[in-house]
Amino acid sequence: MTTNTVSQGQSSNQTPSALDNLRPLIVDVAVPLGSYYLFKDAFGMGTFAALAWSSVVPAVRTVWSVVKEHRTNGLAGLILVVNVVSLLLSFVSGDPRLMLAKDGAVSSTVGIGILVSVALGRPMMTAGMKPFLVKGDPKKEAAWQRLASGRAAASADFLRKERTFSLVWGVALLAECVARVVGAYTVPVDTMVWLGGVVMAGVMVLTFLVSGGLAAGPMEEMLRAEAEAEEAATRNAVAVAA
Repeated sequence: MTTNTVSQGQSSNQTPSALDNLRPLIVDVAVPLGSYYLFKDAFGMGTFAALAWSSVVPAVRTVWSVVKEHRTNGLAGLILVVNVVSLLLSFVSGDPRLMLAKDGAVSSTVGIGILVSVALGRPMMTAGMKPFLVKGDPKKEAAWQRLASGRAAASADFLRKERTFSLVWGVALLAECVARVVGAYTVPVDTMVWLGGVVMAGVMVLTFLVSGGLAAGPMEEMLRAEAEAEEAATRNAVAVAA
């Protein structure tokens, strides 16, 4: 009886909650981006100052991961790189077309970072996708761990879909970069000012649909099937033991 209680307690401790799943996304992405707009719009800081101050959290997180945890924090590092690129580009002024193309350059930095993470076998977009698939469900969290570790029958397909999700986003962001840079130098400036936002919104919507259909949707089904299979196996084991 005591053994069962301890085992259940350990299992509970090892199962991340919804907040645990969302924390990396919140700290590494939402806080830096949110603080940039807060400093710029609410506090009236210039672009350079807002970018510099919003880089503090990802910089600390990146250094902490390297020094204390002996690994790199992909999300924090990527946001830091994007901010540094934006800081460098913010020195360039006087050419409205170059300033319009700057946003495309930032998108390409993110896209390249995502593609590199796929090549290294650590798809960066997983941190943002996982919470929406697991939804804080302990059974789905356990199913994710089995699928991701290669211990489940569908692991190979699951891992391919995981890589595909990040791959779609990396390619989409690079394509968006090309479209915005080309537009910045071929479309009238007044038109491109609003068209750039439309292009970005269109790419985001299309990428959500494509990545969902090719990867996130099938992965969610695999998680459900794996969780149900494990639950059925547990019931059978209990029935046999009884």
